[in-house]
Amino acid sequence: MAVVTIRQLLDSGVHFGHQTRRWNPKVKRFILTERSGIHIIDLQQSLTYIDKAYEFVKETVARGGTVLFVGTKKQAQEIIAEQATRVGQPYVNQRWLGGLLTNFSTVSKRLARMKELEELNFDDPAASGFTKKELLLKKRELDKLHKSLGGIRNLQKTPSAIWVVDAKREHLAVNEAAKLGIPVIGILDTNADPDEFQYPIPGNDDAIRSVSLLTKVIADAAAEGLIQRHNPTDEAAAAEPLADWERELLEQGAPVETDVAAVATIATESDADRAGAAAHDAVAGEAEAEAADDASEASDAPVEDEVAEKVAADEAEAVKEAAE
Repeated sequence: MAVVTIRQLLDSGVHFGHQTRRWNPKVKRFILTERSGIHIIDLQQSLTYIDKAYEFVKETVARGGTVLFVGTKKQAQEIIAEQATRVGQPYVNQRWLGGLLTNFSTVSKRLARMKELEELNFDDPAASGFTKKELLLKKRELDKLHKSLGGIRNLQKTPSAIWVVDAKREHLAVNEAAKLGIPVIGILDTNADPDEFQYPIPGNDDAIRSVSLLTKVIADAAAEGLIQRHNPTDEAAAAEPLADWERELLEQGAPVETDVAAVATIATESDADRAGAAAHDAVAGEAEAEAADDASEASDAPVEDEVAEKVAADEAEAVKEAAE
Protein backbone atom coordinates (compact mmCIF):
# COMPACT_ATOMS: atom_id res chain seq x y z
CA MET A 1 0.00 0.00 0.00
CA ALA A 2 1.46 3.34 -1.07
CA VAL A 3 2.32 5.82 1.66
CA VAL A 4 1.86 8.80 -0.67
CA THR A 5 0.75 9.23 -4.27
CA ILE A 6 2.57 10.62 -7.28
CA ARG A 7 0.02 13.44 -7.32
CA GLN A 8 1.06 14.46 -3.79
CA LEU A 9 4.72 14.33 -4.79
CA LEU A 10 4.06 16.43 -7.88
CA ASP A 11 2.03 19.00 -5.96
CA SER A 12 4.89 19.33 -3.45
CA GLY A 13 7.55 19.75 -6.13
CA VAL A 14 9.45 16.65 -5.06
CA HIS A 15 10.44 16.00 -8.70
CA PHE A 16 12.57 19.14 -9.13
CA GLY A 17 16.30 18.42 -8.95
CA HIS A 18 19.19 20.87 -9.12
CA GLN A 19 20.62 22.56 -12.19
CA THR A 20 22.12 20.00 -14.56
CA ARG A 21 25.61 21.43 -14.09
CA ARG A 22 25.40 20.84 -10.32
CA TRP A 23 24.49 17.16 -10.47
CA ASN A 24 26.25 14.13 -9.03
CA PRO A 25 26.65 11.48 -11.77
CA LYS A 26 25.89 8.76 -9.20
CA VAL A 27 22.22 9.83 -9.17
CA LYS A 28 21.82 9.30 -12.92
CA ARG A 29 19.58 6.27 -12.39
CA PHE A 30 17.10 8.38 -10.41
CA ILE A 31 16.74 11.10 -13.06
CA LEU A 32 13.81 10.95 -15.46
CA THR A 33 14.71 13.81 -17.80
CA GLU A 34 15.93 17.40 -17.96
CA ARG A 35 13.87 20.52 -18.57
CA SER A 36 14.89 24.19 -18.57
CA GLY A 37 18.32 23.31 -17.20
CA ILE A 38 16.84 21.44 -14.23
CA HIS A 39 16.98 17.70 -13.68
CA ILE A 40 13.60 16.04 -13.16
CA ILE A 41 13.55 13.17 -10.66
CA ASP A 42 11.75 9.90 -11.45
CA LEU A 43 8.87 9.90 -8.97
CA GLN A 44 8.04 6.26 -9.59
CA GLN A 45 11.38 5.41 -8.01
CA SER A 46 10.75 7.95 -5.26
CA LEU A 47 7.55 6.09 -4.34
CA THR A 48 9.43 2.80 -4.05
CA TYR A 49 12.14 4.28 -1.86
CA ILE A 50 9.60 6.12 0.31
CA ASP A 51 7.89 2.80 1.07
CA LYS A 52 11.23 1.20 2.00
CA ALA A 53 12.18 4.09 4.29
CA TYR A 54 8.71 4.11 5.86
CA GLU A 55 8.88 0.41 6.74
CA PHE A 56 12.40 0.73 8.13
CA VAL A 57 11.50 3.65 10.40
CA LYS A 58 8.30 1.97 11.56
CA GLU A 59 10.10 -1.26 12.46
CA THR A 60 13.00 0.60 14.10
CA VAL A 61 10.71 2.56 16.42
CA ALA A 62 8.50 -0.47 17.07
CA ARG A 63 11.56 -2.34 18.37
CA GLY A 64 12.34 0.47 20.80
CA GLY A 65 14.71 2.50 18.65
CA THR A 66 14.79 6.25 18.11
CA VAL A 67 15.22 8.31 14.95
CA LEU A 68 17.13 11.58 15.18
CA PHE A 69 15.64 14.21 12.85
CA VAL A 70 18.31 16.55 11.44
CA GLY A 71 17.66 19.68 9.38
CA THR A 72 19.53 22.92 10.05
CA LYS A 73 18.81 24.77 6.80
CA LYS A 74 16.35 27.63 7.20
CA GLN A 75 13.47 26.07 5.27
CA ALA A 76 13.72 22.84 7.29
CA GLN A 77 14.17 24.09 10.87
CA GLU A 78 10.53 24.60 11.80
CA ILE A 79 9.38 21.47 9.97
CA ILE A 80 11.97 19.28 11.68
CA ALA A 81 11.08 20.57 15.15
CA GLU A 82 7.33 20.27 14.54
CA GLN A 83 7.32 16.74 13.12
CA ALA A 84 9.90 15.28 15.52
CA THR A 85 8.12 16.78 18.53
CA ARG A 86 4.80 15.47 17.24
CA VAL A 87 5.99 11.89 17.57
CA GLY A 88 8.37 12.25 20.51
CA GLN A 89 11.61 11.83 18.55
CA PRO A 90 14.83 13.85 19.12
CA TYR A 91 15.87 16.49 16.63
CA VAL A 92 18.61 18.96 15.71
CA ASN A 93 17.48 22.05 13.80
CA GLN A 94 20.26 24.44 14.76
CA ARG A 95 24.00 24.09 14.23
CA TRP A 96 25.21 20.49 14.45
CA LEU A 97 27.54 20.03 17.40
CA GLY A 98 30.65 18.12 16.38
CA GLY A 99 30.85 14.84 18.26
CA LEU A 100 27.13 14.71 19.03
CA LEU A 101 27.14 11.06 17.98
CA THR A 102 30.80 10.04 18.17
CA ASN A 103 31.40 11.71 21.54
CA PHE A 104 27.97 11.25 23.08
CA SER A 105 29.33 10.96 26.63
CA THR A 106 30.42 14.61 26.51
CA VAL A 107 27.08 15.65 25.05
CA SER A 108 25.35 13.78 27.88
CA LYS A 109 27.26 15.91 30.38
CA ARG A 110 26.06 19.06 28.65
CA LEU A 111 22.49 17.76 28.80
CA ALA A 112 22.91 17.13 32.52
CA ARG A 113 24.24 20.67 32.91
CA MET A 114 21.21 22.05 31.06
CA LYS A 115 18.80 20.21 33.33
CA GLU A 116 20.76 21.38 36.38
CA LEU A 117 20.42 25.02 35.30
CA GLU A 118 16.70 24.52 34.70
CA GLU A 119 16.30 23.86 38.43
CA LEU A 120 17.47 27.38 39.32
CA ASN A 121 14.97 30.08 40.25
CA PHE A 122 16.05 32.95 38.02
CA ASP A 123 13.31 35.21 39.35
CA ASP A 124 14.51 35.07 42.97
CA PRO A 125 18.27 35.67 43.43
CA ALA A 126 17.99 35.29 47.20
CA ALA A 127 16.44 31.83 46.95
CA SER A 128 18.91 30.68 44.31
CA GLY A 129 21.96 31.66 46.32
CA PHE A 130 23.52 33.56 43.42
CA THR A 131 23.93 37.24 42.68
CA LYS A 132 21.93 38.87 39.90
CA LYS A 133 25.02 38.98 37.71
CA GLU A 134 25.75 35.29 38.29
CA LEU A 135 22.14 34.41 37.51
CA LEU A 136 22.27 36.46 34.32
CA LEU A 137 25.35 34.56 33.15
CA LYS A 138 23.74 31.24 34.01
CA LYS A 139 20.54 32.24 32.20
CA ARG A 140 22.55 33.03 29.08
CA GLU A 141 24.28 29.67 29.38
CA LEU A 142 20.92 27.94 29.71
CA ASP A 143 19.48 29.76 26.69
CA LYS A 144 22.48 28.69 24.63
CA LEU A 145 22.11 25.08 25.77
CA HIS A 146 18.39 25.12 24.98
CA LYS A 147 19.10 26.35 21.48
CA SER A 148 21.73 23.73 20.72
CA LEU A 149 20.52 20.77 22.79
CA GLY A 150 16.84 21.38 23.45
CA GLY A 151 15.75 18.98 20.73
CA ILE A 152 17.76 16.07 22.16
CA ARG A 153 17.07 16.64 25.86
CA ASN A 154 15.58 13.13 26.23
CA LEU A 155 18.20 11.33 24.16
CA GLN A 156 19.95 8.89 26.51
CA LYS A 157 22.03 7.01 23.96
CA THR A 158 23.02 7.32 20.32
CA PRO A 159 19.98 7.05 18.02
CA SER A 160 19.10 3.95 16.04
CA ALA A 161 18.93 5.97 12.79
CA ILE A 162 19.00 9.56 11.58
CA TRP A 163 16.76 11.39 9.12
CA VAL A 164 18.53 14.17 7.23
CA VAL A 165 16.90 16.73 4.95
CA ASP A 166 20.08 17.76 3.13
CA ALA A 167 23.01 15.34 3.29
CA LYS A 168 25.48 17.80 1.76
CA ARG A 169 24.69 20.45 4.36
CA GLU A 170 24.53 17.91 7.19
CA HIS A 171 27.77 16.18 6.17
CA LEU A 172 29.07 16.23 9.75
CA ALA A 173 26.03 14.31 10.99
CA VAL A 174 26.22 11.89 8.06
CA ASN A 175 29.94 11.26 8.62
CA GLU A 176 29.48 10.63 12.34
CA ALA A 177 26.61 8.24 11.64
CA ALA A 178 28.77 6.36 9.12
CA LYS A 179 31.57 5.96 11.68
CA LEU A 180 29.15 4.39 14.16
CA GLY A 181 27.24 2.32 11.62
CA ILE A 182 24.02 4.28 12.20
CA PRO A 183 21.66 4.04 9.19
CA VAL A 184 21.01 7.30 7.36
CA ILE A 185 17.58 8.01 5.88
CA GLY A 186 17.23 11.19 3.91
CA ILE A 187 16.25 13.16 0.84
CA LEU A 188 18.54 12.37 -2.08
CA ASP A 189 18.66 15.44 -4.33
CA THR A 190 20.48 15.35 -7.67
CA ASN A 191 23.60 16.99 -6.21
CA ALA A 192 24.01 14.45 -3.39
CA ASP A 193 25.89 11.16 -3.11
CA PRO A 194 23.55 8.14 -2.85
CA ASP A 195 26.36 6.11 -1.25
CA GLU A 196 25.95 8.17 1.93
CA PHE A 197 22.43 6.84 2.51
CA GLN A 198 21.17 3.45 3.59
CA TYR A 199 17.61 4.56 2.83
CA PRO A 200 17.62 7.39 0.26
CA ILE A 201 14.45 9.07 -0.99
CA PRO A 202 15.07 10.70 -4.40
CA GLY A 203 13.56 14.17 -4.13
CA ASN A 204 13.84 17.93 -3.75
CA ASP A 205 15.62 18.94 -0.53
CA ASP A 206 15.21 22.70 -1.05
CA ALA A 207 11.48 23.38 -1.48
CA ILE A 208 9.56 23.78 1.78
CA ARG A 209 6.58 21.77 0.52
CA SER A 210 8.79 18.86 -0.50
CA VAL A 211 10.74 18.87 2.78
CA SER A 212 7.49 19.11 4.73
CA LEU A 213 5.80 16.21 2.92
CA LEU A 214 8.74 13.81 3.15
CA THR A 215 9.53 14.68 6.78
CA LYS A 216 5.87 14.14 7.67
CA VAL A 217 6.00 10.71 6.04
CA ILE A 218 8.96 9.72 8.22
CA ALA A 219 7.24 11.13 11.32
CA ASP A 220 4.09 9.15 10.48
CA ALA A 221 6.21 6.01 10.22
CA ALA A 222 7.64 6.72 13.68
CA ALA A 223 4.12 7.26 15.01
CA GLU A 224 2.96 3.92 13.64
CA GLY A 225 6.02 2.24 15.10
CA LEU A 226 5.35 3.77 18.51
CA ILE A 227 1.79 2.46 18.41
CA GLN A 228 3.02 -1.03 17.56
CA ARG A 229 5.57 -0.86 20.38
CA HIS A 230 2.90 -0.16 22.98
CA ASN A 231 0.41 -2.59 21.48
CA PRO A 232 2.78 -5.60 21.18
CA THR A 233 1.71 -8.65 19.22
CA ASP A 234 4.06 -11.07 20.97
CA GLU A 235 5.55 -11.68 24.41
CA ALA A 236 9.02 -10.51 23.40
CA ALA A 237 7.71 -7.12 22.39
CA ALA A 238 5.60 -6.93 25.53
CA ALA A 239 8.63 -7.59 27.71
CA GLU A 240 10.71 -4.82 26.15
CA PRO A 241 11.23 -2.02 28.71
CA LEU A 242 10.55 1.62 28.00
CA ALA A 243 13.29 4.22 28.01
CA ASP A 244 12.87 6.96 30.62
CA TRP A 245 12.06 9.63 28.03
CA GLU A 246 9.37 7.40 26.52
CA ARG A 247 7.84 6.77 29.94
CA GLU A 248 7.74 10.52 30.57
CA LEU A 249 6.25 11.03 27.12
CA LEU A 250 3.44 8.58 27.77
CA GLU A 251 2.75 9.33 31.43
CA GLN A 252 3.21 13.10 31.59
CA GLY A 253 2.96 14.34 28.04
CA ALA A 254 5.97 16.60 28.78
CA PRO A 255 8.14 18.21 27.62
CA VAL A 256 6.58 17.38 24.28
CA GLU A 257 2.84 17.50 23.91
CA THR A 258 2.09 13.97 22.80
CA ASP A 259 0.91 10.69 24.25
CA VAL A 260 -0.30 7.30 23.07
CA ALA A 261 -3.78 8.65 22.31
CA ALA A 262 -2.34 11.53 20.32
CA VAL A 263 -0.02 9.26 18.40
CA ALA A 264 -2.92 6.88 17.80
CA THR A 265 -4.80 9.78 16.23
CA ILE A 266 -1.80 10.47 14.02
CA ALA A 267 -1.63 6.82 13.01
CA THR A 268 -5.35 6.86 12.23
CA GLU A 269 -4.90 9.93 10.05
CA SER A 270 -1.97 8.22 8.35
CA ASP A 271 -4.12 5.15 7.71
CA ALA A 272 -6.74 7.40 6.14
CA ASP A 273 -4.11 8.96 3.92
CA ARG A 274 -2.84 5.56 2.87
CA ALA A 275 -6.39 4.38 2.26
CA GLY A 276 -6.77 7.27 -0.15
CA ALA A 277 -3.47 6.29 -1.70
CA ALA A 278 -4.71 2.73 -2.13
CA ALA A 279 -7.83 3.98 -3.90
CA HIS A 280 -5.62 6.02 -6.17
CA ASP A 281 -3.38 3.03 -6.94
CA ALA A 282 -6.42 0.84 -7.64
CA VAL A 283 -6.80 2.58 -10.98
CA ALA A 284 -3.57 0.66 -11.85
CA GLY A 285 -2.35 1.20 -15.38
CA GLU A 286 -4.53 4.22 -16.09
CA ALA A 287 -3.41 6.00 -12.93
CA GLU A 288 0.25 5.35 -13.69
CA ALA A 289 -0.14 6.53 -17.26
CA GLU A 290 -1.94 9.69 -16.17
CA ALA A 291 0.68 10.37 -13.49
CA ALA A 292 3.43 9.90 -16.04
CA ASP A 293 1.70 12.38 -18.34
CA ASP A 294 1.38 14.84 -15.47
CA ALA A 295 5.06 14.43 -14.69
CA SER A 296 5.92 15.04 -18.32
CA GLU A 297 3.77 18.16 -18.47
CA ALA A 298 5.27 19.42 -15.20
CA SER A 299 8.71 18.76 -16.62
CA ASP A 300 7.98 20.77 -19.77
CA ALA A 301 7.02 23.83 -17.77
CA PRO A 302 8.53 23.80 -14.26
CA VAL A 303 6.86 26.05 -11.76
CA GLU A 304 8.83 29.29 -11.68
CA ASP A 305 9.15 29.56 -7.93
CA GLU A 306 10.33 25.95 -7.61
CA VAL A 307 12.99 26.46 -10.27
CA ALA A 308 13.99 29.75 -8.67
CA GLU A 309 14.48 27.96 -5.34
CA LYS A 310 16.76 25.38 -6.93
CA VAL A 311 18.78 28.02 -8.80
CA ALA A 312 19.12 30.09 -5.63
CA ALA A 313 20.28 27.02 -3.71
CA ASP A 314 22.87 26.24 -6.38
CA GLU A 315 24.16 29.82 -6.41
CA ALA A 316 24.48 29.82 -2.62
CA GLU A 317 26.36 26.53 -2.75
CA ALA A 318 28.69 27.91 -5.44
CA VAL A 319 29.46 30.96 -3.29
CA LYS A 320 30.19 28.72 -0.30
CA GLU A 321 32.50 26.50 -2.35
CA ALA A 322 34.35 29.54 -3.70
CA ALA A 323 34.82 30.88 -0.16
CA GLU A 324 36.27 27.57 0.98
